[in-house]
Amino acid sequence: MGRAKKESYFTPQTILEKSQRMLLDCAPARRLERLEQYDPRRSALLVLDMQEYFLHPSSHAWVPSTGPILSGVQSLVSAYAARGLPIVFSRHLNTPQDAGRMSTWWRSMIAEEDELSRLTPALDTGAGITLVKTQYDAFFHTALEALLQARQVTQVVICGVMTHLCCETTARSAFMRGFEVFFTVDGTATYTEAYHRAALLNLAHGFATPVLVSELLPALDETSHGHS
Repeated sequence: MGRAKKESYFTPQTILEKSQRMLLDCAPARRLERLEQYDPRRSALLVLDMQEYFLHPSSHAWVPSTGPILSGVQSLVSAYAARGLPIVFSRHLNTPQDAGRMSTWWRSMIAEEDELSRLTPALDTGAGITLVKTQYDAFFHTALEALLQARQVTQVVICGVMTHLCCETTARSAFMRGFEVFFTVDGTATYTEAYHRAALLNLAHGFATPVLVSELLPALDETSHGHS
C-alpha cells in the first residue's frame, strides 16, 4: 500500500509539539465533555495493523512516522493489559479471493506467508486478541463487534496505521455501530502530515474525539487493576 510521497512528519523530537498543534486545529469540533466521558472500564483498545509491512524500513509500504508513535502505543497496551481491559490487535492479510477492490487499488497485497505481515515484536501482542482483517474496516467480516459486545464494551480507543485508511475507516464504522470513539492523535501514523490532519479534522467533526495518549493515561491510572 504505497503510492504517496512519504514524510517523517512525526519524529521523537517533534511528535509532542506537532500532535498538540494538530489537536488545537481540531479544537472547534472537539468537545471536552466527550473526553471527560472516557471510562476505561467500558472501553477496549484497538491496535490496528502494527505490522512489519508498515513499520520496517525495508518494506515499500513503510510508514516513516510509525517509530515515534510506538512508545505511546506501548504505554496504552501496557496500561490496558495491567488492568485486564480488552485489547484487540488487527493484522491485515489478503488473498486474491478476499481482497476485493484492494487487489486493483494497490500494487501488492499483504500475504500471510510474507514475513513482513507479522505484527511488530515491539508490542506485547500476547496481552490481547489478534484478529485478521481483509479490508480497511476492522469490523468488516470479522468477529470484532461480537468480541466487544461480549465484554460489554461501549467505547473504543484507536491507534495504529494508517491514520486515514484503516484507522479512520474503523473509527467511522465503530461510530455507526454505536461505540464512542477516542482516536489517538499521537498513536496513529500515515504517509503524510496532510493525510493525518485531514483524517483528524473529519473524524473530530462527526465521528470521534481526538485525544493525546497522555490524556487517556490518567484515567487508566485511576482504574482499579484486574477489572474484567
